[in-house]
Amino acid sequence: MRGVPPAILTTRVPDTPHPAVPIAAVRLGPEAERLVLEVLRSGHLVQGEMVEQLEAGFRDLCGVRHAVAVSSGTTALVAALAALGIGPGDEVITSPFTFVATLNAILDVGATARFADIDEADFTIDPASVAACMTSRTRAVMPVHLYGQPAAMDTLAPLAGDHDVAIVEDAAQAHGATVARRAAGSFGVGCFSLYGTKNITTGEGGVVTTDDDVVADRVRLLRNQGMRARYQYELAGHNWRLTDVQAAIGIPQLAGLAAANEVRRRNAARLTEGLAKARALALPTVAPNRTHVFHQFTVRVLPESPCDRDALAKRLGELGVATGIYYPRLVHDYDCYRDHPQIVVDATPRAARAAEQVLSLPVHQHLDDRDIDHIVRCVLNTVARDTTG
Repeated sequence: MRGVPPAILTTRVPDTPHPAVPIAAVRLGPEAERLVLEVLRSGHLVQGEMVEQLEAGFRDLCGVRHAVAVSSGTTALVAALAALGIGPGDEVITSPFTFVATLNAILDVGATARFADIDEADFTIDPASVAACMTSRTRAVMPVHLYGQPAAMDTLAPLAGDHDVAIVEDAAQAHGATVARRAAGSFGVGCFSLYGTKNITTGEGGVVTTDDDVVADRVRLLRNQGMRARYQYELAGHNWRLTDVQAAIGIPQLAGLAAANEVRRRNAARLTEGLAKARALALPTVAPNRTHVFHQFTVRVLPESPCDRDALAKRLGELGVATGIYYPRLVHDYDCYRDHPQIVVDATPRAARAAEQVLSLPVHQHLDDRDIDHIVRCVLNTVARDTTG
C-alpha cells in the first residue's frame, strides 16, 4: 500500500490557514425564499403551479415535449423503466461505475442488469462494450452521464435504434450538458435528480423528460396512485409526487443554471491549468462534441503517484480541502448484490481500475479564486515529488 512519504506530509503550507473548502455548497437566494413563502402562504403545498413551472423549465432546458416532476432521481429511473413496460425477463445494460440508484431502479422493476465497461477518458459507458453486451433479451440501455459529462449519445442512440431498444438516460448529474448541441435528457427518456448536492437542487426530487406522449402519460399516472382524475384509477401506481415547496426552491436555480454551469467550467479550467504539471494525476477531459457541466471535478491518482488515492484524500482533508470518492467500488461489488439473481456481472476492467483511482475535488460555483489556488497548492504540495517546472 502506497502512503504519503513523511517529507511530503511536512511540505510547507501558508502560515495563515485558509478557510475549509467544501466539496459542495448550497446557497439559496432571495427569489427562492420569496417563492417558498408564496407557497406557504397560499396553503397549497402539494403538487400544483410551482411544480408546473419547474416542469416547463425542464422542457425548455432539454428541448422536449414533456417533463414530469417526481419525488427523487431514483423514482425518475424506476418510473421511466416502468413506463416503458420493462420488467421480469428483460435486460437493461448500464455502467457498473455509478451510484447505486442506477442498479436499484433496474432491480425494482424486476429486470436483469448487465454491465458495459467505461471509457477511462470520460468515465462514461463505452458504446463498443454496450454492443458486446446486447442479447435478444435487451430492452434498454441506461447510460450514466457521470460527473456532469454526458455519455457518447451520438453513438449510443443509433446503436440502440439498430437493436430496437429504448434509451433511459441517467442524467442525475448532467443538468444542462449537451452532446452535438443536443441536451442530455433528450435522446430517450431522461432522468434527472434534484438531490441536495446536484447542480439544481430541491433537497429531494427528480424529473423525467421525454418526447414520447405515451411514456409521459404513464409516468404522470404512476406518480399519482394511477389516477387520471380523482378516484379514476387506470393502473397500480404510487405516491411519487413532488411538492410545490420543493419546486419553489428549484425554479430560481433553473433560471440561473447556465451561469452557474459556466462558473463551474471556469473553475474546472483553472484547476486543470494549475494541476497540469502533476504527472501523478490524470485530469478530467471534455470529450469532443460534448459540453461538461462539472458536477464534479474528478481526477485519477495514478500508480506512479507517491501517495495513493486514499492517502491524498486524507492529507487534503487535513489541509481543509474536502474531497469525494465517487465511487469506491463497482456498483455490484457488495454482498447484497453478489449473488442477486437479477444481476449478470460482466467483465469491466476499466471501470474497476477507475473505482480504485478516482478522487473528486471542489469545483462548485461558490468557490473564489483563492479557493482554487488553495486547492491546487495543497494537491501539488502533497504530490510534490511528481511535479516538474
